[in-house]
Amino acid sequence: MTMSMRKTAKSAAGDRPADSGLEILPVAGGLERRQFLRFPSKLYADDPVWVPPLLLEREEHFSKRNPYFQHADVKAWLVRREGRPVGRISAQVDRLHLERYNDATGFFGLLEAEDDPQVFRLLFETAEQWLREQGMRRVRGPFNLSINEECGLLVDGLDTPPVVMMGHARPWYPERVEAQGYSGVQDLLAYHIHTDFSAPPGLDRLAARVASRVRLRPMSRKDFRRDLDIIKDIFEDAWAQNWGFIPFTDEEFATLGKNLKFLVPPEFVRIAEVDGEPAGMMVVFPNLNEAIRDLNGRLLPLGWLKLMWRLKVRGLKSGRVPLMGVRRRFHNSRLGAVLALMMITSLQPEVRKRGMREVEMSWILENNKGMCNIIESLGGRAYKRYRIYQKNL
Repeated sequence: MTMSMRKTAKSAAGDRPADSGLEILPVAGGLERRQFLRFPSKLYADDPVWVPPLLLEREEHFSKRNPYFQHADVKAWLVRREGRPVGRISAQVDRLHLERYNDATGFFGLLEAEDDPQVFRLLFETAEQWLREQGMRRVRGPFNLSINEECGLLVDGLDTPPVVMMGHARPWYPERVEAQGYSGVQDLLAYHIHTDFSAPPGLDRLAARVASRVRLRPMSRKDFRRDLDIIKDIFEDAWAQNWGFIPFTDEEFATLGKNLKFLVPPEFVRIAEVDGEPAGMMVVFPNLNEAIRDLNGRLLPLGWLKLMWRLKVRGLKSGRVPLMGVRRRFHNSRLGAVLALMMITSLQPEVRKRGMREVEMSWILENNKGMCNIIESLGGRAYKRYRIYQKNL
């Protein structure tokens, strides 16, 4: 993550510095890397719903140990004014995306900045220039860093805390991004649902009709690797036609599996089988953000004890469904809808038994009307909206 030159902000009229105290630097290591990772906590210090991420996790995410870097080139920059960080951004070229879509599209992400048009202009001009140099003709984002990680800019729902693996934003971001020539290309919804929901009328009757064909089971501790492969296979089949879809690599899904094994009780997973074949899956993650909200991003000296007690003893009152799907052959069919409802309702007593009272189902493409209707039939409401922006270079 390097860049050979340091720049100061220029005015639109020419080479005269627009702000002599403003400079943009590549992020490689040392001071710039620390400031890059810690900048959000300073930017959101006055936001009552902000949840500081664990610095250890952010270090890992931003390091070469993240398997995303095996198929992507990433550059990052930090803007400082008189030595003080005021903005940051990354730019990514994902070779897996280019192999799948051949559309010369690069990405931006990890965007955070003070409410200053000059800062946003300098960030985006620098990221866009690097993407042009890589042969990209379009830029899309934000992705932190992949579509399979945090993605989209929060444009509605800023008054509620972000849940695990979902982003947050400052209220001026949409206007500042759009001022750089970006327009929305896809909206993603996050649904909030109370776990005391009632099953929709008629579900019992529909479930009874398919009972001889359908089996629902939790994830197996004994055959964890087998079930992880099943979840990956169903995910790739179910999501293959979704906008922007990129499959996980084996290494990426193995990393997700480690988190799954540590954070998620097997009872929080449902694998649906139809006629003996895996056909659907659903995973509920405990909302780690609830457990770390007051740790200020640090596990030492006592943060790790608080975290373990909250996860393993007290339990968490909220969760998130990040993975859910049924195989494509069941899409747009009554059986597919029944499978989804059966998985959701079968998990309801498990999460309530462990004290979970609310769940976020995210993210859902706004045009996925089938899934939106299923969630809304259970009393879910779309309470956050994330927007993915795009611009031709």
